[in-house]
Amino acid sequence: MSDRQLETTAGPREWLGLAVLVLPTALLSMDATVLYLALPSLAAELSPSPGQLLWISDAYGFLVAGFLVTMGSLGDRIGRRRLLLIGAAAFLLTSVLAAFAPTAELLILARGLLGIAGATLMPSTLALIGGMFRDPRQRGAAIGLWSAALSAGVALGPVAGGLLLEWFWWGSVFLLAVPVMILLLVAGPILLPEHRDPEPGRLDLASVALSLATVLPVVYGIKHLAEGGPGLLGGSALLLGAVAGVVFLRRQRTLSLPLIDPRLFAVRPFRNALVVLLAALACVSGVYLFAALHLQQTAGLSPIEAGLWLVPSAVAMILTSVAASSLARRMPVHRLLAWSLVVSALGFFVLAWTPAEPGVAPLVTGLVLIYLGQGPVMALSTDIVVGAAPPGRAGAASALSETSVEFGLALGVAVLGSVGTFVQREHGATTGLAVVAAIGVVVLLGLAALSARRQPA
Repeated sequence: MSDRQLETTAGPREWLGLAVLVLPTALLSMDATVLYLALPSLAAELSPSPGQLLWISDAYGFLVAGFLVTMGSLGDRIGRRRLLLIGAAAFLLTSVLAAFAPTAELLILARGLLGIAGATLMPSTLALIGGMFRDPRQRGAAIGLWSAALSAGVALGPVAGGLLLEWFWWGSVFLLAVPVMILLLVAGPILLPEHRDPEPGRLDLASVALSLATVLPVVYGIKHLAEGGPGLLGGSALLLGAVAGVVFLRRQRTLSLPLIDPRLFAVRPFRNALVVLLAALACVSGVYLFAALHLQQTAGLSPIEAGLWLVPSAVAMILTSVAASSLARRMPVHRLLAWSLVVSALGFFVLAWTPAEPGVAPLVTGLVLIYLGQGPVMALSTDIVVGAAPPGRAGAASALSETSVEFGLALGVAVLGSVGTFVQREHGATTGLAVVAAIGVVVLLGLAALSARRQPA
């Protein structure tokens, strides 16, 4: 092995550091779904209004999405490990605050603070992985494990919440964060190296304000329209976000050290990977809603039983996320990405033909196929985004990857959720699932065609 290879090859310390990083990644994604089953007992104790209950559910994801770009760039400047540890301490304290919140107002505040703390953690974990694993093969394997942890957290959130609620009060779902964050705070300074941009420059506060003015209104508008709110308010929020986004991008082109480097979008693989992440996750999140409804309304399962039937698909995604880097050594990445999207589209096709009967086998089969394909899609697309960025801008690139994921999840609920709800109201739950799944087939086959072409840098 050459000296250059030795310099870029990760050793035991880096792999132990990865183990420390995947735990908060799983926890952060779990925190987005762990509250689902706790809402009834929470509502009974705190008596929130319908609007307050909505904000208790949405404040976390809303502020994560809003602050990702800012925190990713901040990590490039002050150090990603430093920001990660600051975020871990904040997440620990606000989790305890949420667990013991005596009023709905205080719980909403705690959920919002958890979202801001989560926005410091997500891009930091991914950017640190990019810095620790410079060898492309090792980086692909590490990002595959990171993606698997992300998937596991989303899938296991409702299950973990249901199990905790069997024995404890609703606030216990937030205390899952305490041991994980303590481990990160203790092991992080020992196992994780510090990475930052060697010439960071000052943080442009006007760009920070414009990024928030772009993301927050857009996410709010999407969620507002998805929940059936007044079209004028939701549309105005989307318009405000779009205008702020145009101003934000124009400002970035004038800065020597922008918050987001517009030149990254000129790299076709980088640009296409963000599109694939956004559109693929929009399809998955849209159909996931109706799959859960089918399990409960048509199959007659309890929420915890429905959550357990969703575990096989999560296991499928974990396995293929981990295997993605190994598969990428056997065929070109663009071809593997295309075939993965085709497999996922096949799962949507199965769901489109799910019969209106109590059985769960067709639905579970379709979801397993969807997530078999989504594992490599998540891992490979994320690796492309992180690998395309210069080392000093890894935090900002990681934040863009995460922002695409958050927008994809929100768009899926808003657009496909609205379409499916309309069809369901007119023709029943199974027809709503079939229509949403059919849209997924078309979108994913289009993404497969986009990815199949070899993409020069």
